[in-house]
Amino acid sequence: MKVAIVHNHEHKSNEVTRHLLLLLKKNKIEIDDHQPDLVISVGGDGTLLSAFHRFSHRLDEVSFLGVHTGHLGFYTDWRDYELEELVQSLLVHQEQSISYPLLDVKISFHGNKPDKHFLALNESTIKRANRTMVADVFIKDELFERFRGDGLSVSTPTGSTAYNKSIGGAVLHPSINAFQLAEIASLNNRVFRTLGSPIVIAHTEWVQIKLQESNDYLITVDQLDIYQDDIKSIYYRIADERIHFASYRHMHFWHRVKDAFISED
Repeated sequence: MKVAIVHNHEHKSNEVTRHLLLLLKKNKIEIDDHQPDLVISVGGDGTLLSAFHRFSHRLDEVSFLGVHTGHLGFYTDWRDYELEELVQSLLVHQEQSISYPLLDVKISFHGNKPDKHFLALNESTIKRANRTMVADVFIKDELFERFRGDGLSVSTPTGSTAYNKSIGGAVLHPSINAFQLAEIASLNNRVFRTLGSPIVIAHTEWVQIKLQESNDYLITVDQLDIYQDDIKSIYYRIADERIHFASYRHMHFWHRVKDAFISED
C-alpha cells in the first residue's frame, strides 16, 4: 500500500503529521505523494476537501481517510490520538471502501471561451456581487422557474449538511444518488414567484442555470472561489465519478449528523 498525507499548516496538524509519518515508516508503509492508494488528510473537513481536489483526477484508483485534530467531522473517522490504532488497522484489515456521490459542474461562457469543468464533494453556489441575481432554472432542458434573489446552492448528499442546511435545505443520506437545489434569499411577491423550497434532483436528471449577462458573478465549488467574466450558464448533474472512503472504521452518517447538530454521546 502507498499512502499520501495532506495536512493543513496549523501547529497541531504538523505535529500529528510528523508522528503519523514516523509510524508509517516504522511499519514499512510506503509514502507516495503522487500515485498513492490511500490519501490520509490531517486537520478537518476543509483539509479533506483540499485532498479530494488535489487527487480528483485519480478517483478510480485512490481512497480517502480523515484524521481530525479537533472534533470528528463529516468526512473524518479518526482522532489525532488514535494514530497507532489507525496504522495497525492499515496493516491487519483488508481494505474496503464506501463511496459517495459527487457533483459534476460545467461552466459555459459567452463567445468562444472553452467550458470549465469541476467536481464538487460538498456544494457549488452562484451569487452576484452587489445586485439581485436573475437566472432561469432549467430541469432536463425545460424551464422550471425564473429565480430572483441572492443566489442558488447546489449540493451533494454529504454536502447537504453544510451551507445547504443553513439555508433551509434537507439533509440527505449519501446512499441517495441525487443532488439538491436550494434558493438563497429568493424574492417572492405578487409580481415575482419562485418555488421557494429546496428540490431534490434524481441522478437521471440535470439542472442548467442560465444567467443574465454580467461580469460580477461569483461561483464556488467547495472551497474554491471562481471569478470569471462572461459566464453564460452553469450545468449541474450527478457525476459519473464517486469518492471512495476507506472503511476501516467508517462512522454511520446519522451518527455524524447527531454529533454535529444535536449532542455528543
